[in-house]
Amino acid sequence: MKDILVIGGGKIGSVVAQLLADTPEAGGYRVTVADRSAEVLAALLAETERAAGPPSHQPPRLTTLLLDVADPAQLAQALRGRFAVLSAAPFHLTLRVAQAARAAGVHYLDLTEDVASTRAIRALADGARTAFIPQCGLAPGFIAIVAADLARQFDSLDSVRMRVGALPAYPSNALNYNLTWSTEGVINEYCEPCEAIVDGHLCSVPALEEREEFSLDGVLYEAFNTSGGLGTLCETLAGKVRTLNYRTIRYPGHAAIMKALLHDLRLKDRRDVLKDILEQALPATMQDVVIVFVTVAGQRDGRLMQETYVRKVYSRVLAGKVHSAIQITTASSLCAMLDLLASGALPQHGFVKQEDVALADFLGNRFGRVYGAEAMAHAA
Repeated sequence: MKDILVIGGGKIGSVVAQLLADTPEAGGYRVTVADRSAEVLAALLAETERAAGPPSHQPPRLTTLLLDVADPAQLAQALRGRFAVLSAAPFHLTLRVAQAARAAGVHYLDLTEDVASTRAIRALADGARTAFIPQCGLAPGFIAIVAADLARQFDSLDSVRMRVGALPAYPSNALNYNLTWSTEGVINEYCEPCEAIVDGHLCSVPALEEREEFSLDGVLYEAFNTSGGLGTLCETLAGKVRTLNYRTIRYPGHAAIMKALLHDLRLKDRRDVLKDILEQALPATMQDVVIVFVTVAGQRDGRLMQETYVRKVYSRVLAGKVHSAIQITTASSLCAMLDLLASGALPQHGFVKQEDVALADFLGNRFGRVYGAEAMAHAA
């Protein structure tokens, strides 16, 4: 079995660890979850023991480690002898973990949506003897795999439009939103510039702008620019497409309120204050829905054609406990990418793009299958 270090035992890291530790003996993993909070680690162990049932004489597949990522010596020691490190830490710690992985000769995967961090990791991966695979979540991540797969079905491309949202199944406040993801991550993608290709030219567009509305299954949604969701697709498709953009899906009215908070009240410059407000005012929920909506248009056999990929994934019971749709989809993506790496299906060194992975391979993976399953009728 391969030794894996998961950094971060929070909403996503805990699910990643449980999924990996629950794999069968063939192709299984020994997982260590590292976090700076002893309380988080104790809760994770207690939950794992409850799910496992009566004590076994087998060595544990999941252990914990109290770790301060800011301490280089601690981090280096934690990485020693590992096959891979999976970072589910906040985006501002991403590069620190990647640098330590490079020094330790350990494969590196993460969930970051931060564009600057990904660019730095790409530079770090140059000449590395192990693989560096950032942005292994839902968006960026799975969404790029879908878009690239659709794009390959055309002789030439006209437009690639990617829409993703993690929404409460039962919205009940003015923002029509509940906390299902990292609050810091949400604020960051609402503030930072967004990459896009407009009229064939790579450019930067502002977050929260270019709002549109659309209906799906009789429900009205809005979508607007947010940062990071495209991953490396702008570079991959540069010179090959006229229009390429990514927008986050929300219920109508959300963007207007967030713009007032970030710009009119200038909380864009006081993100810690906004984080505190949102976490005090908005309840978390496990009853959510993830929407993946990708549309690609282009020339095929001399005609302008369009292909669309749509999926809805709801919260459900996993390992004996209800997990949110964003937990399930994000954690499953990261686990699937690790599985493909461990099996030799991905390059074993250097920088690996999400869009280099075939959709069929991803959906055929034991973790990636969650995206291919028929959508459940309602939230758990």
